Amino acid sequence: MEAGPAPEARPLMDEQTFLDNFSHLNCPRKTYLRYEVELLVGENSIPRDEYKDFLHNESSYKIWERCHAELIFLERMASWNLDTELRYRVTCFISWSPCPDCADELVKFLRESRHVNLRIFAARIYDWYRGYEAGLRALKAAGTDVAMMTFQEFEYCWKNFVDHQQDEDKPFPRWDNLDVESEELTKNLEGILQNQED
Repeated sequence: MEAGPAPEARPLMDEQTFLDNFSHLNCPRKTYLRYEVELLVGENSIPRDEYKDFLHNESSYKIWERCHAELIFLERMASWNLDTELRYRVTCFISWSPCPDCADELVKFLRESRHVNLRIFAARIYDWYRGYEAGLRALKAAGTDVAMMTFQEFEYCWKNFVDHQQDEDKPFPRWDNLDVESEELTKNLEGILQNQED
């Protein structure tokens, strides 16, 4: 019996990229989106490792050619042709919450893809554009679980998505005021999701 090809190594983010883009201590211009997909079978979930990766937004000197990470992710997800007869849970860990336009596109996708449940954990709230609050509320109304990353999510990402340079047991380097910042952002998000006015 011949052995099949060795499985491809799962893409990992280098430590500094993760810390630079997900830490509350920084305010990076890039948005990184880390995702994983699970097949839902009754009360159980089965990880689909072939759909586990990360990406970031792309930009050009021409402002109209920018493409946000969420839009790149939606294109990638469309290429998977997930079986519509099965149920999936997609979890995204993102350095900035979706802008209003990206939130609208995610809502459209969810309306067309009833077989997909979406969870978004964001490191920061992207509040640079008017209407960001309505976009986050629209995601919640469409059934998306929207939450801020806490120590638990940062540590999960660190253990599962970050290259530790041959030291798999290297602990997550908690930065100053992580819990305080996460708690404040969580309260801000809760206020946004409960408030019906912009």
